[in-house]
Amino acid sequence: MRMAEARPGATLAERLDRLFRTVRRRGGGEYSNEEVAEALRERGGPTISATYLWQLRKGIRHNPTKKHLEAVAEFFGVPTAYFFDDEAGARIETELELLAALRDSSVRQLALRASGLSAESLSALAKMVDRVRVLEGLPNDPGAQGAG
Repeated sequence: MRMAEARPGATLAERLDRLFRTVRRRGGGEYSNEEVAEALRERGGPTISATYLWQLRKGIRHNPTKKHLEAVAEFFGVPTAYFFDDEAGARIETELELLAALRDSSVRQLALRASGLSAESLSALAKMVDRVRVLEGLPNDPGAQGAG
């Protein structure tokens, strides 16, 4: 599984696109620009078009209003600081990586099976996973695999 890198200096477009690719609707699919624009309209938020969202995601437009960013952040369940603050962005990227990893049923099953184990057992499992990642040529830190 490819994880996005939580890196300083990510652009607004990269961060916004990451939200679209990671935060999913109940059925598990990715939100479309139109679905997000419509949801914002239904919530009484600022009017924003699907085309404008697409332009922001592609970096064609890069100076949305504060109200637009607040509405989009609220929709995706992240603080507005995600778009501006590298420290907040890195924290939220870590959470987004976990969310994406837990969509993988094998990862989810492993996590569920480990639930309730002692701290010592969890530490031993973490060491085993780290060794297997090395054997498979993967970095120990999944976030270090590059942008997704």
